[in-house]
Amino acid sequence: MKHADGRSAEEEGALAEGFELTALPPGFVDDPFPIYHALLEYAPLKRFADGSVMLSRHADLDRIYRDTKTFSSDKKAEFLPKFGDTPLYEHHTTSLVFNDPPLHTRVRKIMMGALTPRALAALEPGLIALVDGLIDRMEEKGDVDLIEDFAAAIPIEVIGNLFDIPHEEREPLRDWSLAILGALEPVLSDDQHRRGNTSVSDFKAFLKDIADDRRRHPGDPATDVLTRLINGNEGEELSEVELLQNCIFILNAGHETTTNLIGNALHELHNWPEEKARLLADPELIGTAVDEFLRFQSPNQLGNRMAVEPVEFHGETVEPGTPIHLCIGAANRDPRQFDDPDRLDVSRKPNRHLAFAGGPHLCAGFSLARMEGRVGISHFLKRFPDYRLTGEGERTGRVRFRGFARLPGRVR
Repeated sequence: MKHADGRSAEEEGALAEGFELTALPPGFVDDPFPIYHALLEYAPLKRFADGSVMLSRHADLDRIYRDTKTFSSDKKAEFLPKFGDTPLYEHHTTSLVFNDPPLHTRVRKIMMGALTPRALAALEPGLIALVDGLIDRMEEKGDVDLIEDFAAAIPIEVIGNLFDIPHEEREPLRDWSLAILGALEPVLSDDQHRRGNTSVSDFKAFLKDIADDRRRHPGDPATDVLTRLINGNEGEELSEVELLQNCIFILNAGHETTTNLIGNALHELHNWPEEKARLLADPELIGTAVDEFLRFQSPNQLGNRMAVEPVEFHGETVEPGTPIHLCIGAANRDPRQFDDPDRLDVSRKPNRHLAFAGGPHLCAGFSLARMEGRVGISHFLKRFPDYRLTGEGERTGRVRFRGFARLPGRVR
């Protein structure tokens, strides 16, 4: 039997068997989907040389996300040998995403109390004005970088507004974010360690000054996220370290997801002109389209858990203490869950993608990311229905996060 890309079942099996996350094959970052297809069919539980395992099927990831007792998000044991006693270790073991209940429950409750529908609604007029202003500047230029001039500029300003960070102080936020999240890659250089640690220290000092000023001059807790995080929720408060590190987490996660969502969407619409035409003909499809972009090119490709007790997948036992890689990018192309998964369909329903994880760890900022994607992509298409790419684009080079560092285009 031959697959659509011409490989036999034996070749697919060998592709899955030879895959190692710490020794990636050439071309994987540009196009991981042949490997994902092979894993889905021939190695749904993939064991790596370092003792960790990878799961790629949608049902398996959904099961793990819902079971916080069997599968731990706490990364202290895993990150200590990777980072040592460093600022990166403090950040990644204090932030919401890498913790279990009860700490996760307490921090998430406070965070969700800050990211209320009212707070997000208050941001939308400013978001629209920001997007339209960026579009005006791109129209003047004609030749643009769709990442620097648009996709990456939106979340930095939105989250800067969310925390009421002065505009003139926002310039270093993106570089700090890229360095800190880049340290989550499977293999790191000494320079990546150094830049990640420096970025956490600088970011933390930057936010401490802003938090101290907000304590002296509090905003409206109904709409000011930092004031709400400082005040806590129902008698529970964050410690100083929890406050600062989770502010960094919100800023980083919001930047990465939205930049990749919008950049990937504009890339895919260029490559799927019939789907772009459908969206232009029926702008009301933007809601389902945003979820389809999230599924088709997931901004976050990998998650992680640790097995706490023996658990079985596909006839094999995963022992306690085993690190588990969750291949979100593959699960969102699983044919057991999605019809014709390698086709972009801007009207796809249902669409139970896992781009925002799931269960108790469902991304706290998913509503904000969807709003940014909806406004950014729809306003861009309305103004530039005939935009085109003028180059292949440069990927970020990262495995965990999928997006572009540069994406050259022409809007007029």
